[in-house]
Amino acid sequence: MAKASPKQQASSSSYDASKIKILGGIEAVRKRPAMYIGSTSKAGLHHLIYEVVDNSIDEALAGHCNTIEVVIDKDNCVKVTDNGRGIPIDKHPQTKRPAAEVVLTTLHAGGKFGDSAYKVSGGLHGVGVSCVNALSEWMEVEINKDGKIYTQHFDRGKPQKERLEAAKGKAGTGTIIYFKPDKEIFTELVFDHKTVAHRLRELAFLNKGVKIIFTDEREKEKDKRTEVYQYEGGVVEYVEHLNEKKERLYKPPIFFVAEKDDIYVEIAMQHCKDYYDENTFSFVNCIKTKEGGTHEVGFKSALTKSINNYARKNNLTKENESLSGDDVREGLTAVINTRVPSPQFEGQTKTKLGNSEVKGIVDSIVTDNVNTYLDKNPAAAKAIIERALMAYRVRAAARKAQELERKKSALDTALLPGKLADCTESNAEKCELFLVEGDSAGGSAKQGRDRRFQAILPLRGKILNVEKARIDKILTSQEIRTMITAIGAGVISGLSGDGEKNEEIGDEEFFKKLNYHKIVIMTDADVDGAHIRTLLLTFFFRYARRLIEAGKLYIAQPPLYLVKKGKTQEYVYSDKELEKLTKQLGREGLHIQRYKGLGEMNPGQLWETTMNPDSRTLLQVELEDAEEADEIFKILMGSEVEPRRQFIQDNAKYVQRLDV
Repeated sequence: MAKASPKQQASSSSYDASKIKILGGIEAVRKRPAMYIGSTSKAGLHHLIYEVVDNSIDEALAGHCNTIEVVIDKDNCVKVTDNGRGIPIDKHPQTKRPAAEVVLTTLHAGGKFGDSAYKVSGGLHGVGVSCVNALSEWMEVEINKDGKIYTQHFDRGKPQKERLEAAKGKAGTGTIIYFKPDKEIFTELVFDHKTVAHRLRELAFLNKGVKIIFTDEREKEKDKRTEVYQYEGGVVEYVEHLNEKKERLYKPPIFFVAEKDDIYVEIAMQHCKDYYDENTFSFVNCIKTKEGGTHEVGFKSALTKSINNYARKNNLTKENESLSGDDVREGLTAVINTRVPSPQFEGQTKTKLGNSEVKGIVDSIVTDNVNTYLDKNPAAAKAIIERALMAYRVRAAARKAQELERKKSALDTALLPGKLADCTESNAEKCELFLVEGDSAGGSAKQGRDRRFQAILPLRGKILNVEKARIDKILTSQEIRTMITAIGAGVISGLSGDGEKNEEIGDEEFFKKLNYHKIVIMTDADVDGAHIRTLLLTFFFRYARRLIEAGKLYIAQPPLYLVKKGKTQEYVYSDKELEKLTKQLGREGLHIQRYKGLGEMNPGQLWETTMNPDSRTLLQVELEDAEEADEIFKILMGSEVEPRRQFIQDNAKYVQRLDV
């Protein structure tokens, strides 16, 4: 792990109670928890762990911690241990209470404001650990400092002891935070192993050399899982991990690190062959900025400029050819790891960086280092530019194809009437579009729907697998073109009429152009239906992700069975539900009908079970982690056979119902 600079050590050597600044209390946290942690469902629950671990990571960034342990115990409680300096325990000058108690019970209290004990920090709002305390049924803190161990217990954010209790300690320093999420606050209380492991592995990649140990005690003793994450290669190893199952255009990844005006920039990137999506993951002080920000803008503009300049200087492009950012970044995997002393985020959930000065600094650093790399590695430079030129020419061809379609002016009328059964409602926000598998199910859906606000678009067979296709082939696919036109808004990657990405168009304008604000995938409950659903999800993830992020995409849940006994009949949506109902009703005289397809239901049944807003169940498609989703789609839908075979072998034991 890199040692702290003399400047860092000087700023953090006097880490005591005087460094803790108070900005407010925590009374509102329990009343409106979503304001502070995003939600009270699964995402908010996991945010509790992240907030506590982020404090330990801040100690690592300051050069005072190199080992962090995270344990989820059998009761779904969490313990986070670090070997940092330990939270200060001396009395705070303003409150006359122990600083540790102030930090754990007071909103906006921490060592990250003003004359700070931390040069950079992810938890700059100072609400993190106090929020976790307020939203926990109980929390216990143990601080090892000055040869003593100090402990205190809290119930729903309130200290249950008058002061920290001290006992004889052991060598070294550190902090243990142990908490149980409050069932009065959270709708979900079970931590997901995979979600936690992914975040901890990510933090280990971003903090070269720091060891993070994750133990999940909820498994049976023989299956108890302990994983150790430690990467001496840092972000270079991260990019290699992300590209592990892809064929690389050049090796090793491009890597550079620099610091300017106290802003630290570390970037690793690598292009892949025969892979068309871009994956740029950006971080500020180890916090993932899912919506990007000024650091991403600086990186992207500098990369495009540098590659265009090199191509022109070396006569690798024609005079009229200018590579766009999309061309340059096609097939690119990049990790941008920045550390900013005073980051300005949009909200406590920190999804977008707003510091204007960061853009110019990142731009300057990327320009200098990419120019140097291209000059020193002409073979890699040529490969990057040839790949970008191929993307440029494909996009140009796609643009011309779109223009020809527009000139016909018949696309909206010729393609749709025979397939799309539109609704009569003119307000798109009230309209629903059902993407239905096949003409048979489409016929039932058309007859069973409420034509005022429900539109039906039957899809013939399996659509093109966009994971294996370039944009020009995608745009010539009849089914995809029909779907794009029906949805509206130039929905594919936000493509505008000229075929270029229109990411600069804001959400308000984009969604104003949508014809339907609820898009429902409705396929059969068999293997073919699942495949078609996966193909559609791949399309939306790769080329219409904005719809997923806005919560506009849903999956219908048609019943699997109709169970009849005498005059009683019930629809059943899972095998577990069928087993429970069978026990209740008894098997004698029981008639069970298995629905293999939507077309087997008459229009009334389809409406009652799957389309009626008052009785149906819809699953909203959410995107919690783009990186993990990218990995799954790449394995399941990509051209590489071996990773898919391995995935099937690893997960076959979890299959409960096999339809063959």
